[in-house]
Amino acid sequence: MMSKTYKLVGFENFAKLFQDKFFVQSLINTWKIWLLNFIPQIGIAMLLAVWLTSSRLKIKFVGYWRTIFYLPNILMPATIAVLFFNFFSFYGPVNQVGVRLGIFKDAIDFFRNSGWTVSIVAFIQWWMWFGSTLIIIMAGMTSISQSFYESAMVDGANSWDMFRKITLPLLKPVLVYILVTSLVGGMQMFDIPYMLTDGRGSPNGSIMTMNILMYMKFSSNKGHIGAAASVGVMIFIITCLSALLIIKLLSDKTDRKTNIKGKRG
Repeated sequence: MMSKTYKLVGFENFAKLFQDKFFVQSLINTWKIWLLNFIPQIGIAMLLAVWLTSSRLKIKFVGYWRTIFYLPNILMPATIAVLFFNFFSFYGPVNQVGVRLGIFKDAIDFFRNSGWTVSIVAFIQWWMWFGSTLIIIMAGMTSISQSFYESAMVDGANSWDMFRKITLPLLKPVLVYILVTSLVGGMQMFDIPYMLTDGRGSPNGSIMTMNILMYMKFSSNKGHIGAAASVGVMIFIITCLSALLIIKLLSDKTDRKTNIKGKRG
């Protein structure tokens, strides 16, 4: 596209891609950051959903709390990146408060430390998206008929038994949807890691995701469009295979047996 001549390279870009240490690193980084934010995201969202929908606790202002939790999701990623960069900068409020309260012995340069930087990015992703996850789980829980729980209480079931044997099985389609959509978003992670540091995944490439690598290959001086496109294709393949695996592992066994019988019939 940038020259009059071209050379058909076949699968050469993909062969070079798997020999590129930066691609392997970006693949590991993407999965690491996604898992670090998704596991607490689904756990905390599930806990809050149980509390907010509980007929026993009867928490007031549920709509207000849902709005507060969902609010970070409507903010622009650029705004959030600038906000957290200022919070965790060397002279930012986190260091000032931490040093004055004796939490930190000295000010920490968070964005020169790989562990801190990865943790901050994972926290931002969790903070942005757990409100959306919470609302979806609450919608799934409120759609479950109360008659199931009343029957279980008559049979002597406690809260944990009802959650494990009624709520979780009936929420399975909702959880599959959340897991797959979160996976798709996680594999396309770009805005926050790109804008939080130098746009190259520093320090030491610790937050260089696959999308950042794809952009770096495309925006380089030589404009490696083919190499960038190969990264995009790999993101698509990895996302599809992972999503299909999740759907297969979490699909209802009875549904699968019914489908098999239907095909034989």
